[in-house]
Amino acid sequence: MSSTTAAGSKLAISAGTPAAQTTAAFKALTYTTVGGIETIGGFGAATEVVTFTPLDGPVEKYKGPTNYGQLSPTMKVDDADAGQALIQTFSAPKNTDQCAVRVTKPDGSLRFFQARVFGFPETIGAANSIITAAPAIEINTEVFKEPAPA
Repeated sequence: MSSTTAAGSKLAISAGTPAAQTTAAFKALTYTTVGGIETIGGFGAATEVVTFTPLDGPVEKYKGPTNYGQLSPTMKVDDADAGQALIQTFSAPKNTDQCAVRVTKPDGSLRFFQARVFGFPETIGAANSIITAAPAIEINTEVFKEPAPA
């Protein structure tokens, strides 16, 4: 598949943690699908640029720390949705646990990572809009990729 729409993508969360940082370990966990997702958002590693400017030459650039990014999904608020409830549990200010996250793309390929949830802010807009939430999910591990089934 060369390109596709996002329709059919899914976000799921697990209260468990993988036994190892491998795709197989993430796949072994039990996940709860998050309902009412409108967008999942962009995510992935970005490495900081560290520079040194010598007096007698061009700026030198080095790779610094890597930030695996964040996930900022938007969803319609559904207090009866088990996936949203799990995200809210992890978003509690005193909850410092990491959760495992699985993103499923329309072709069946998967993305896995561990993250902490730093909030579940709700937006109440105009009378003709849905109440939404935009959890702040910060990724703390490499994003593991599982290709689509053949």
